[in-house]
Amino acid sequence: MTTVDPGRDAMAGLGETPSDDDNNDVRSLVADLGARSRDRLTGQRSRPARLDEVLWANLEETGLSRLTTTVDFDAGPAQAAVLLSELAGFACPVPIAETDLLAAWLSAETASVVPESGPLTVGFGIASEDGDTLTATVDDVPWAADCAAVLLVLERDKGRFITVIDPSAHPLSTTESLASEPRGRIDVSVRRDDCTELPAPVYAELIRRGAWARCLQTMGSLQSTMELTVSHTRERQQFGRSLSKFQSVQHQLAAMAGSLEKGRASVALAVAAADDMGFGADETDFAVAVAKVTLGHCVDDIVSSAHQLHGAIGVTAEHSLWLHTMRARSAIGEYGSPRRWSEKLGSRLLAAGNPWDVLTVTIGADSAEDAKGAHVG
Repeated sequence: MTTVDPGRDAMAGLGETPSDDDNNDVRSLVADLGARSRDRLTGQRSRPARLDEVLWANLEETGLSRLTTTVDFDAGPAQAAVLLSELAGFACPVPIAETDLLAAWLSAETASVVPESGPLTVGFGIASEDGDTLTATVDDVPWAADCAAVLLVLERDKGRFITVIDPSAHPLSTTESLASEPRGRIDVSVRRDDCTELPAPVYAELIRRGAWARCLQTMGSLQSTMELTVSHTRERQQFGRSLSKFQSVQHQLAAMAGSLEKGRASVALAVAAADDMGFGADETDFAVAVAKVTLGHCVDDIVSSAHQLHGAIGVTAEHSLWLHTMRARSAIGEYGSPRRWSEKLGSRLLAAGNPWDVLTVTIGADSAEDAKGAHVG
């Protein structure tokens, strides 16, 4: 029978995150801003969440709000990964992925004019055509009411079109996502001449970027879930000793840590692919699919175990666990569910002359290892 030394914490080291030297400055800055946001909002959070205007002002002042789309910064996916995962780890209520990685990039690709400051977001809808007018009701637009502009992708039989609107100029109602973040419903009517045709490769990259960003945010939420669970089991006493001293709890924590590392490795691959080859590359599409599918399993395992080990207190509004577990469940389902991305992987394998070539695709081994150490969670 295995024995456990009651004086030794067998779970020491679980929940800790790796670091890397290249992005430590960015990480330190973002972690400081995120911690301040978390502390400021403790006991003040609402449903749906309100935009943290103080944090957003700080992000704009430091240039982080449009990190990868500001040419002078020379920042890429590796730096964006740190920004997204760190802010997600503090459950920061700001549309950082929507503004920089999606809307600002999309506006540049399509020569659309957007405000130089303020949050931006992207919405998707199916439009009907009446003469030279496109009308649509666009649901689930992240942070729509808080944004300076919304880039709408409207789909018609003849293709997809993009237009930029001021959300305050259109009928808008707000609901909330599973993560309690605001989602807007916008009734829009725009002239066809005010729309730009959206090329299929640009649309495909937009979806890929969105899925990539949600993987990073999921990873940040799972990391915080793990850290909270390790801390809780160390502090919670049962039968005269902490929960983390019980072997069954140790086994469950170890399984969570293993699942977390599996997810981290898959996300590291996606970061390396985007950093080395760009978001438009086929290799990046493959890596994002792998990350989406892998994280789908990780979310189920880690979230379920975390709530089981926390007990009833973990589902109360006063406890911070739900901020992270619900964000993880929400984020992993956006820009394509894990099942949808697994179907893409299956189609890719079936279409390949040799499926093994797909599974052993090389995406810069050195960069993947660097990304894994870049605290992408």
